[in-house]
Amino acid sequence: MTTTARPFGRALCAMTTPFTAGLDLDPDGARALAARLVERGCDGLVLNGTTGESPTTSDAEKAALVRAVREAVGPGVPLVAGVGTADTRHTVELARQAEAAGADGLLVTAPYYSRPPQAAVEAHLLRVADATELPVMVYDIPGRTGVRIEPETMLRLAEHPRVVAVKDCAYDLLGSAKVIARTSLAYYSGCEELNLPLYAVGGAGYVSTVANVAPAAMRAVLDAFDAGDTAGAARLNGLTLPLAELMMSSGLPGTVTVKALLGQPVREPLQPADREAVDGLRAALAELEGAGNPA
Repeated sequence: MTTTARPFGRALCAMTTPFTAGLDLDPDGARALAARLVERGCDGLVLNGTTGESPTTSDAEKAALVRAVREAVGPGVPLVAGVGTADTRHTVELARQAEAAGADGLLVTAPYYSRPPQAAVEAHLLRVADATELPVMVYDIPGRTGVRIEPETMLRLAEHPRVVAVKDCAYDLLGSAKVIARTSLAYYSGCEELNLPLYAVGGAGYVSTVANVAPAAMRAVLDAFDAGDTAGAARLNGLTLPLAELMMSSGLPGTVTVKALLGQPVREPLQPADREAVDGLRAALAELEGAGNPA
């Protein structure tokens, strides 16, 4: 069964976690960034993901970030909290903490590094889905976790009433299209170059790192497609690609490139972009804005 359900909206931003100059959590900066992203077209926000530097933020900081952003955007904007870890018990604790802090959904990866078999991956994800009343967005990103959530596993996970969505970074359009065709799971692209292709085969939208700096430009692609202007959507998508490629495929983590453009510091082990990289990123963003497509 296919669906056009979008439980968290269409245009979601994988939001950075602002830090102060001393590298403490910056709740005021988070409130300001969240409000700006929503104002410029983001339907929802994903917090405490990889772009949000979740490996280097404490559990208390993760909860504080959710509370701060909720204060800024109010109850009407979906907030999805990243809770994935390599430890099922810790992931369950983070899920319950996120629910208490005001999250509307959970982003859950496969356990990373240990590379468990599919039965164990499925059991881990179901344990988290059973831990709270929040809907779950399964995050399939084998390039980071070291293990794929296979399409057959997704089909079984889709039977759970709280497993409602997928953030898809598996780079397997065939596999994703097969699951979309057979389930009601809302598929969100997690790779900017696949936003439009996945949307065209029934995806729900995207969770974008690039949207931190170009939310309107990323959303415009989906708006054009929904209006029936497929040629216009392709053209607008093409305008975003140079910036997306530079931000996501230049050898620097997306967190680093986003924060270079936003003027925010990163926590170690990440290091800030050098001047040459910053200049190139700024030029690409300016080119996108100059193409008549406000970022």
